[in-house]
Amino acid sequence: MAEKKRVTIHQVAREAGVSRQTVSRVINNRPDVAHETRKRVQEVINRLGYQPSAIARSLSQQRSYSFGVVTSGLKFIGPSRTLNGITEKAEELGYGLLLKELLTFETNDIQPLLQWLLARQVDGIIWAVPQVGENRLWMDTQLPELSVPTIFLTMEPRKDVSIVSVDNYLGGRLAVEHLVEIGRREIAHISGPLTWWEARERKRGWETVIQEKLDKKKIENRFWVEGTWGPGSGERAIRKLLDEYPEMDAVFVGNDQMALSVMQVASSLCVKIPFDLAVVGFDGIPDTAYYWPPLTTVYQDQYQLGCRAVSELVQLVEKRRRTEEEFEDKPKQILIKPELIIRESSSIK
Repeated sequence: MAEKKRVTIHQVAREAGVSRQTVSRVINNRPDVAHETRKRVQEVINRLGYQPSAIARSLSQQRSYSFGVVTSGLKFIGPSRTLNGITEKAEELGYGLLLKELLTFETNDIQPLLQWLLARQVDGIIWAVPQVGENRLWMDTQLPELSVPTIFLTMEPRKDVSIVSVDNYLGGRLAVEHLVEIGRREIAHISGPLTWWEARERKRGWETVIQEKLDKKKIENRFWVEGTWGPGSGERAIRKLLDEYPEMDAVFVGNDQMALSVMQVASSLCVKIPFDLAVVGFDGIPDTAYYWPPLTTVYQDQYQLGCRAVSELVQLVEKRRRTEEEFEDKPKQILIKPELIIRESSSIK
């Protein structure tokens, strides 16, 4: 069977009785084309099955319509949710993605990675790696080398970059204020690893509320335990709290996985939830609604986090293209509000 020849832009122009430049304007949705002409050209495109060359489009417009995405920890729910949002929003807005996954969260050797992305002429970069330990040290020396707009996710605010994050501090406050409202006065905390900025912010929310609402000026060490995000650390933490903080009547847990192990241990020790111990988690993973009792949790919309990052990056790219003089990005700090979902683990009906 003979191979079907690719339809060219010249064929479309000849068939529609217009210039090649007019066809190009229709393809790129330019406003300077008459309605009837646009309609005629589009009908020819559809009839001939013309597919514009992405390479030619990139060369003519001096842009790749692609973003670089740097992520890590895709085996975890949060990063995979965020990547899902990035992917779907980029597809909706007409951008492709070049993905790079770091082997560890704390990697600082990123020069080869940045060079690889920039060599492929990406229009912008989304840095979707959580801030852990000192994994932002590279920014102090290599950030000026980034010649394309860049959006960072989930990190401590900086004046020199645009950041999109969930408001983890607010999430911590929502959880603990809820526990105070239902009458709990001895509220413990199981944090995530405090090398993570998110874990520190959630713990700060807990501290603020128990100091302001419960008049506990001093945060005693026995009031909280540091976990690792994993369920095993949740089990160890709640056993320690039950031993060292026996008057505890509620616990705010830094993520849902640890919170579910807390409820399992409590049940095995005949600690009744929520009567003896109210429990609130953080993340809003779907499974939490189907345990018994269903878990009260702070829902962070990480899918929306990814979507918002893409939308902001597209705006930066378009602004830079529309500005003839040298363009200077104005960094933005965008916080996505979490939502408290109240269920039976903290609600006595």
